[in-house]
Amino acid sequence: MALVGSSTLDVFPLSLGGNVFGWTADREQSFEVLDAYREAGGDFIDTADVYSAWPPGHSGGESETIIGEWMAQRINRKSVVIGTKVSRHPSFPGLSRSNVLAAAAASLTRLGTDYIDIYYAHYDDPTVPLEETAGAFDELVRRGAVRYIGLSNYSGDRIDEWFAVAEANGFARPVVLQPQYNLVRRVPYERELAPRVAQHHLAVTPYFALAAGLLTGKYRNADDIHGTSRQSFLNGYVSDESFMVVSELRKIATERECALSSIALAWLLAQPDIAAPIASARTVEQLPDLLAAADIELTADELRRLGEVSDRVPE
Repeated sequence: MALVGSSTLDVFPLSLGGNVFGWTADREQSFEVLDAYREAGGDFIDTADVYSAWPPGHSGGESETIIGEWMAQRINRKSVVIGTKVSRHPSFPGLSRSNVLAAAAASLTRLGTDYIDIYYAHYDDPTVPLEETAGAFDELVRRGAVRYIGLSNYSGDRIDEWFAVAEANGFARPVVLQPQYNLVRRVPYERELAPRVAQHHLAVTPYFALAAGLLTGKYRNADDIHGTSRQSFLNGYVSDESFMVVSELRKIATERECALSSIALAWLLAQPDIAAPIASARTVEQLPDLLAAADIELTADELRRLGEVSDRVPE
């Protein structure tokens, strides 16, 4: 189990991504994945109010609704840690006080609960004074509607600003950062954000931990990606150097007789301050390889090999 920053949350070191629930995984499939994750000891579920607003006919909140229905049926709210986010839902864009409070109320309704364990500012909103945004999050904490605050997709300078505002006003401070970070996208996290993580005692829950599926080994070249449901997410990772990382992952996975995804997630868990990488499973069959990462300790040589090849990926 992993402690989340300065909070009292003690979570399984692999967070189950909810972005697929209600999108590529229907309600029944989602319930099956959630059940299997829970049965394996998993308890940390990540979602957002905007999941999944992008497919035709969707409005956002589909993932939260499924998770809420699952918790209600299983009567297990107190045994799981739920993280969700605000700022990108079509009906609740931005981080004004009124919007944050309204979006939180909508998320609570969809989740069928009276509290959110971790509430993230999903993307920075420079049009709103940071004191207003941080104050709204603090208000939710004081009400008991949110236990802890998280930041996602914030620059290092804006993280510093949030903490300065919290200090000056006596607001609750963030305890977790959710950045994009994986073997083929190490910057800006390592250069800009990691120093802030250490300074502010934040835990890190990286998203796109498997680079939208690239690091599973499913795709061997750019042609394999064309026409897939994840093409728009994968395009930013495609390069000859990225596929060299996949090749090195395949070598280590073969040596260890495990899946590439297990090694890619184990690499993240070996990095400082990483509490729980986020990874999604559309089917139950995809889940064991993700969970296996929690039991893999990479050797110094394996970490060196992966580090050297990933250093070559263009920023």
